[in-house]
Amino acid sequence: MPIRQAIAVTGSVNQHGEVQAIGGVNEKVEGFFDICAARGLTGEQGVIIPEANRKHLMLRHDVVEAAGQGRFGIYAVRHVDQAMELLTGEPAGMPDQQGVYPPDTVNGQLQQRLAALFAVRQQLSSQSHD
Repeated sequence: MPIRQAIAVTGSVNQHGEVQAIGGVNEKVEGFFDICAARGLTGEQGVIIPEANRKHLMLRHDVVEAAGQGRFGIYAVRHVDQAMELLTGEPAGMPDQQGVYPPDTVNGQLQQRLAALFAVRQQLSSQSHD
C-alpha cells in the first residue's frame, strides 16, 4: 500500500495504538517546514504530531501562515489508525465481532498479509520436519 512521502511523522505509539506526546514538537515541525519550504511548498507536505502536543504548539509566523493558507499541513492524531488514514488515504477499518477487518481497509489488508505470511511460515516449518 503506498504511503504519502510528503508527510513527516513524529511521536511514539504505545501497545494500544495510542499516539504519545513528544518533546520538541515546535522544533520538529519547523525543521520539516524549513526543508519543505526550501524545496518549494506544494500543499501536499505536512507533519503528523500527537494530539497531546497540540496545546504546546507555538510555531513561527511563516509556518502558521503557510498552514492557514493550506500550503503546509499539521495533523494532530490520537491513534495510529488516524495517522495511517492520513498517510494512505484509505480507511483504517473497524473489526467485526470475530476481530476480522474489512478487506478494503488498511487494517484488513495488513491482516490478510499477516495471515499469508503465517501460512508460508507454517508450510516451511512442516517441510523442514519431513
